[in-house]
Amino acid sequence: QVQLAESGGGLVQPGGSLRLSCTVSGSFFSINVMGWYRQVPGDQRELVATITTSGTTNYADSAKGRFTISRGYVKSTVYLQMNSLKPEDTAVYYCGYYSITASSPTYWGPGTQVTVAS
Repeated sequence: QVQLAESGGGLVQPGGSLRLSCTVSGSFFSINVMGWYRQVPGDQRELVATITTSGTTNYADSAKGRFTISRGYVKSTVYLQMNSLKPEDTAVYYCGYYSITASSPTYWGPGTQVTVAS
């Protein structure tokens, strides 16, 4: 059984930084994608950034230049370094995990709240 565990959310002032972490446990897809998504109440969950097993990344326009997604030395961990945070980045951030053959996450973490406010 696959489980995802996120950490690193919290309250930060505009212009500040946060680093989110997500670790996958259980069974694994040999070639996979890990990603970060976010959702605010009343809106659909949206892509923030993804990274493949080989390190290929993809970012939402809102994340380009401010956020960096990376994998740990142990490939079952993914990080999201968020800099220059804005109030509109406030959301619940979810980690997603899926096979490279899929188009969207098969497994989700429970989410971590990120609040950007002064």
